Parts: sequence; C-alpha cells; structure tokens
Amino acid sequence: MTTPAAQRPVLTRSASQGPTTAFASALRAEWIKIRTLRSLLWGLLAVVLATAVFSALAGLDDSGGPDFDPLFSAFFGVTFGQIAAITFGAQAVSAEFQGGALRASLAAVPDRVRWFAAKAVAIGVPALVAGLVTGGVSLVVGTAALGTRASGLTWSEGFRGVIGCGLYLMLMALLAAGLAALLRSGVATLSILIPFLLIVSFVIGSASGTLADFLPDKAGQVVLHETWDGALGAWTGLAVTAAWAAAALTAGAWSVRRRDA
Repeated sequence: MTTPAAQRPVLTRSASQGPTTAFASALRAEWIKIRTLRSLLWGLLAVVLATAVFSALAGLDDSGGPDFDPLFSAFFGVTFGQIAAITFGAQAVSAEFQGGALRASLAAVPDRVRWFAAKAVAIGVPALVAGLVTGGVSLVVGTAALGTRASGLTWSEGFRGVIGCGLYLMLMALLAAGLAALLRSGVATLSILIPFLLIVSFVIGSASGTLADFLPDKAGQVVLHETWDGALGAWTGLAVTAAWAAAALTAGAWSVRRRDA
C-alpha cells in the first residue's frame, strides 16, 4: 500500500533522529495514549480508592491477635488495589492489539524494542506516581482507622511502607504489561493474574519459609510488613518482584519483536 505523501516527512524525520531523541518522541506518543484513554485514568484512580477503602476497613477490625501487624493492616488495601494496577498495565498494552493500533504505532516507531520500551516507561511512571499517592493515602487512612493500635509505628516504617507501596504497584502493573504483550490479550492476562493473586493472598496467607515467599506478590508485599519471618527482607522482596516484572517485559518484548503486528 502506498504511504500518503503527508506522512512521508514525519517518517523521514523519525528515521533521521538519534536514539535518545527517537526514544523521547516515542515516549511522548505513548504518554499521549495513556492520558487520553479515559479508562486508563480511571484505572489509576481505582488503585488509590480501592486501596484506601480496604485499608480503612481493615483498620476498623479490632480482632487482631498476637501476630497483629499494624503496618500491614494500614496497607492491607494494597491486596485489592493491585488488581486495579494490573488491570491498568494489561489494558494499556492490550489496546494496541485492537483495531490495528499496533500497526499504526510501529509505522511511527519502526524499532519494535524501542517502541515497547517507551510503552513500558509510559506505564511505569504514572503507575509509580499513583502508587506513591496510594501509599500516602493508605497510611493516613489506615493509621487513623487503627487509632491507638498504630501508636507503635515509627516514621521510618511508615515512610518505607509508602515508598514500597509505590514501587510494588508499579512493578505489578509492569508485570501485567509484559504478560499482556506476550499473550496479546488483556482478558487472558487478567484471567491468569487475578486468580493467581487472590489465591496467593488469601489461601497461602501468612505462610512463610517456602517457595511461596518468592512469588511476585508475596515477595513484594514484605516491604509492607513491620516484621517478617520469611526468607526475604523488605527490599530483597521487591527485588524478586522486579525480577518477575523484568522477565515478563523481556518475554513481551520478544513477542512484539518476533510476531506479526
């Protein structure tokens, strides 16, 4: 098919750009997609709202036992907020496989790896910002609901929880983005991740000292606990989640590069 003459100068300028400028252009285009798709913006808002609501409800529950963890109780809503985060990541990528959108994206950015890297950054940065806001709101709401039961929490523990919450939600969004690129379907991605996360969170629960410690959600949520007896620490747990996300993004990049648009 002949390329319209009006488009030729754009493609020519893109081809003549240096790597940094070309990536910046690709990133700008992907960011425009994120902020103009209303469903994605609502998804980020849902991360904040779901986490805050369930953190407040957890704080109102005064049935804590000897293993009561005030920090995790304040951030308990992340268990549900992460569902909105992975939905955001999956939808942002799966939209490219609908109506020939990916072909248009690759026509503007022929380097498929560069395009996918820009897509990942455009997903990760707003997910991180939303995650940090979520962490701050969750800490305030959760500790307020806990009342005097949160009096033992230190400033450094709360700060760690907020930063860890932001990083964790970003990594889960990127994990979903990579898997969506591999499967080429947001529905298939969510059909795998949502049951997986709910099983890990509610069936395995607080069990530690097993291979379950190295699953992406359980490892990443260690940072939200005041104390933890498992094999991982707060930051090593996030590193494990980052490794899962990196593996998913690598698989997604391979799929984008090798398979037809």
